[in-house]
Amino acid sequence: AVIWQHGWDGAWFRRAYDDLGRPLGSKQHEEGRIFIEPQGMCVMAGLGLEDGRAQQALDAVASHLATPQGILLHQPAFTRYYLHLGEISSYPPGYKENAGVFCHPNPWIMIAEARLGRGDRAYDYYLRINPSAGEEQAEVHRCEPYVYAQMIAGRDAAAPGEAKNSWLTGAAAWNYTAITQWILGIRPAYEGLEIAPVMPSAWKGFDAVRWFRGVRYAIHVERTGPGNLVQVAIEGRPLAGTLLPLPEGGVQDVQVTVRVG
Repeated sequence: AVIWQHGWDGAWFRRAYDDLGRPLGSKQHEEGRIFIEPQGMCVMAGLGLEDGRAQQALDAVASHLATPQGILLHQPAFTRYYLHLGEISSYPPGYKENAGVFCHPNPWIMIAEARLGRGDRAYDYYLRINPSAGEEQAEVHRCEPYVYAQMIAGRDAAAPGEAKNSWLTGAAAWNYTAITQWILGIRPAYEGLEIAPVMPSAWKGFDAVRWFRGVRYAIHVERTGPGNLVQVAIEGRPLAGTLLPLPEGGVQDVQVTVRVG
């Protein structure tokens, strides 16, 4: 209730409040109106999934923050220094915290889109900052094609698309989580292993092997129709739901077939 009262700005989630109670990331400002972090975090937490506000927030991300090189930290960029904001407004527009593409929070939007069931958009965002997928932009990216950069210069920068500070980010771990646990949908849970892929519409399926608590799961996923309706069978036996219960005894190889659609 507190989040909806003070954290929702009408079309997206606000970023924060300063010491004087003024919001950051609100439509009432000319600069810094929308930020990436609360849109991802709030939808990952399940806020707005039932009433359409999660979709509204992520659509605002697509409209205001998404670029071919990744999702910007915020928009519009700060064009001068704001004493009450400090460092975030000290960088040139489009660089670092001032409206650059911070690779670390981009996967939060991928996960949020997967929670909405929008696999095409989740996978599209994954490819936008995947260093190995942008070889045609190598002369602009100017960074190793095998490691994530901390940030990529945003559209307000002097050199948009140029990467900075490689090897200095949590982006790799978060992208691994986004692609394996939410797009492929193979998620560890306390009660067992959950299989709930949200694949791009063009995918016909995939095969994966996942070791989990001493058990080897051979997972075969195939698309049989549109959408994300998942039907799981384990060793030929249909299951109710998407959670694979922990096997009893010394089972070491479990065949799982998932039909999507």
